[in-house]
Formats: sequence, structure tokens, C-alpha cells
Amino acid sequence: MPKGGRGRRDWGERTLAWAFLLPSLAVFALFIGYPLGRTVYLSTHGNDLFGAPSRYVGMRHYTDLLASAEFHKTLVTTLLFVLLTVGPGVFGALGLVLLLESRVRGVRWLRSAFALPFAFSVASASVVFSVFFNPAIGVLNGLLSQFGAGPVGWLTDQRYALLSVCAATVWMNLGYNVLVLSAGVGSIPQETVEAARLDGAAGWRLARSITVPLLGPHLFFLVVVSTINALQSFGQIHILTQGGPDGATRTLVYSVYEKAFAYGSSDFGTASAQAVVLLMVVLACAGVQFGVLERKVHYA
Repeated sequence: MPKGGRGRRDWGERTLAWAFLLPSLAVFALFIGYPLGRTVYLSTHGNDLFGAPSRYVGMRHYTDLLASAEFHKTLVTTLLFVLLTVGPGVFGALGLVLLLESRVRGVRWLRSAFALPFAFSVASASVVFSVFFNPAIGVLNGLLSQFGAGPVGWLTDQRYALLSVCAATVWMNLGYNVLVLSAGVGSIPQETVEAARLDGAAGWRLARSITVPLLGPHLFFLVVVSTINALQSFGQIHILTQGGPDGATRTLVYSVYEKAFAYGSSDFGTASAQAVVLLMVVLACAGVQFGVLERKVHYA
């Protein structure tokens, strides 16, 4: 083929490739690139009473956050929320899946029951839990009263509010985690399991030596996704506690909402700086997980 003809063909292939890529790039730029750039821009500018950016303030919003005790408390609460939801949510689902894989009566009904939370939206599940945690007519306090215990302010006491919201979040994520891990168990080659059984592996030994290692990619996926979802959780916090009591359940996402929109606030500069910090936290968590946990994952 003549050299000029090959060059025209390469140019045509590159043009066709860019033609296929342009719609995706346009959507990415419109819904991710522009909002991210706008957030960084707002975080370096002050704003007027209506929230419109005014003068350039550089890194002042970030330095104010680093010096703020309230922000430090919010950051600690966010990390606690992640720890108290990701670990129990993922490994609790793993325990349930291992239980469901054992040959017990009614296992099909149990699979459906444990997958049920996946069908609930965050709003509807939060409303259900608000009834459970209600200090006057709640189910939990009703059960406590049967044993002679006094009522507990599950959502109004600083000692219990964060734990209560975390428990609701774990339940909301349980169905999805169970479905993913059940699919992972179903993908394990049966000849591997049968070979382990012939070698005498059964019960906990089989789960520890075969099932759990081969579920490594699924567990790693759930840990990463659950961490990102926990850092972005908003609905259940807003419905159950609105960040209270006294900021006990105020996470970074909820603090962004309070600074930018709640109670007539329009401090978009501070809210945008917090949003950028949240992005850095998400990237840092993902980086650590990919750098540390992925090395321990066994890909069949």
C-alpha cells in the first residue's frame, strides 16, 4: 500500500475513534469536569450574601478549616462512620453468605430475607428506622421496657446517635453485599470445592481455606465501594438526626450541605473547600486500599 494511502487510513481511523469518544468526553466534561472545576474555583473565592463569588481569597478557606475544632470533630465523625459501617457491613454479609451456603432448612427463604434491604430506598429505610428508634413509641424501647429498662434516646443522645445511624446504614447495605458475595460463591469452581472436600476440608476449614480466599476480589470490591458510599452518605443522616445531637452525626457531606444550603446559609466558599477535602479523603482511602489490600487479593 502506498505510504500516502496508509497515512490517510490512519487519519481516518483516528477521526472515527475521536467521533466515538466525543459524546462520552462531552458528558464527562459537563457533569464531572465543570462541577469539579467550579468547586475548586468557589473554594478560593469569597461570596456575597446570595452566594455569588466575590473576591479571590486564595487558600484562606482551607487554612480556616485546618484551624477549626468543629471541622476536626466533623472529620473524626466521618472516619468513625466509615469504620462502623464498612467493616460490619462487608464482613457481616460474608458471615451470612457462608451461613446460607451451609445446608440448612429454609435456606432459600433466608436468601430472600437477607437480600430484602436492597429493595428499600435510603429514604424509606430511614423512615422505618426512625420508627424503630422513636423514644416514645419505638420498637426498641418497647422491647427494653419488657425487661424493666428505661427508654433510650437512640437518636437524641450523643452516646447512641452515631451508632444508631451506623446500624441503620449497615442494614441498608446488607442486601447488596449479600447479593455480590452470593454471586461470588456461585462463581467458585465446584471441582475446587469437591477436591477440598476429598482432602477432608469441611465447615469452617473449607470456608477459611477455599471460599474466603476465592472471594477476595469480591470482598475487595465491596470494601472500596462501601467506603466511598459511606463517605458520601447523606439521606439517612438527614432524615434520622439532621447531623445532631450537637454535631454527633455531622459527617463531611452533611457539613457541606449545612454550609451551602441549610437554614438559609450560602457559604459556598467554605462548603466548596470542604467538598475538595472530601474528594481528597476519598482518593486517599481508595489509594491506600488499592496499595495495601489489593496485594492480598487472590485472582483466580
